[in-house]
Amino acid sequence: MLSPIKNLLAQFFNPAEADQSPAFNEAHGLQLATAVLLVEVMRSDANSSTTERAATVVALRNKFALTDDELQHLLAKAEHTAKDSNDYFRYTSAMNAQFTQAQKIQVVEYMWQVAYADGHLDAHENHVISKVAGLLHVTHGEYIAAKLHAKQAAGLQG
Repeated sequence: MLSPIKNLLAQFFNPAEADQSPAFNEAHGLQLATAVLLVEVMRSDANSSTTERAATVVALRNKFALTDDELQHLLAKAEHTAKDSNDYFRYTSAMNAQFTQAQKIQVVEYMWQVAYADGHLDAHENHVISKVAGLLHVTHGEYIAAKLHAKQAAGLQG
């Protein structure tokens, strides 16, 4: 009777991280939340490419001071987590609580960078980014500015 409950709780708690400080867990949670949202953009494109994956790594490297091994571990965990995720609220609510408005806009811009990495914007990518931007309380003007900046950085017109 208790075994299923114990297994369920084990999915939510990682004993190795339970001993870490609350600040570590909070920072790790924000890193994972950011990575999951970037992975969701990748996953929403039916023709996901290695360039989108590389753009995700670059964005995570720019956002967080992580070693190559830490980046690869974070990305693998984010890909696994994204497969089992059914909404974005749990990720965006953590960001809303801890990130400044500028940091939230930067996350949206990183999402656009991933979407534009392959030179093509898929309608599903656009939808994911729009939904996340709304959940992050990014204004329409901020959303468009982030999109245009990422598009320009990708060398795309207009």
